Amino acid sequence: MYEALDEYLQVPEKREWEDIQVGFHRRWNFPGCCGAVDGKHVVIQAPPNCGSEYYNYKGTNSLVLLAVVDHDYCFKYIKYTIGSYGRNSDGGVFQASSLYPVLENGSLLPEGGFLVGDDAFPLKTYLLKRYPNEPTIAEKIYNYRFTSARRIVENAVGILVSRFRVWAKPIQLQEETAIKMIRNTCVLHNWLRKSSLHTYTPPGSIDYEDIVNFTTNLGTWRSEINALPSIACSRINNRSKITAEKLREKYKFFFVLRVL
Repeated sequence: MYEALDEYLQVPEKREWEDIQVGFHRRWNFPGCCGAVDGKHVVIQAPPNCGSEYYNYKGTNSLVLLAVVDHDYCFKYIKYTIGSYGRNSDGGVFQASSLYPVLENGSLLPEGGFLVGDDAFPLKTYLLKRYPNEPTIAEKIYNYRFTSARRIVENAVGILVSRFRVWAKPIQLQEETAIKMIRNTCVLHNWLRKSSLHTYTPPGSIDYEDIVNFTTNLGTWRSEINALPSIACSRINNRSKITAEKLREKYKFFFVLRVL
């Protein structure tokens, strides 16, 4: 299955990243963004004699899926390495992935490009987060725009789980077979988004913004399934935090003043 449709799930080249940036700017008012990243626990039936290897902080057994999604709800990167057991439930999952080094050395994204992620990930110049605690008015405006962009990955995974119901209950497959299932359903999701958009994701199935009242109307997938649990907060040492905070501040003022 994956081999037949592999063109629908490949890490983008520079030109495609730039097209994705344009998409995030036009659709979600977040210039520079190359994708939304998230980590999710995929609940599985524990393999025989595995002990606590797959046991996670939610009290279930799981593998961890790390995914990057573009502005149009399509998966651009997924990681499900054998050995990424459920107990690895913090930012270490991200640090151990093949995504981490190419983001660190700047070889993956176009210059100035970045991803958006939740508190499971560290604040980096290539990975922006929301302002925590009690934000100022300007920070609230940034958080609103940030949430619109980051919500894309939450919706993509939600649609995936609601359409392919094998995700909705503990997967009773051997680990390698479960990984094939994850990969195949992700590539099918992308193909269906391209070939059967309105059948696969009809109007109302995905969260959408009411730009008049500044509210978000939740997609129907949220009432159809229980969302996959997210990975826990990051504990990665972040030596570049000051530079990343300055970048986030730059975007905060852009959203207020519309000047980059």
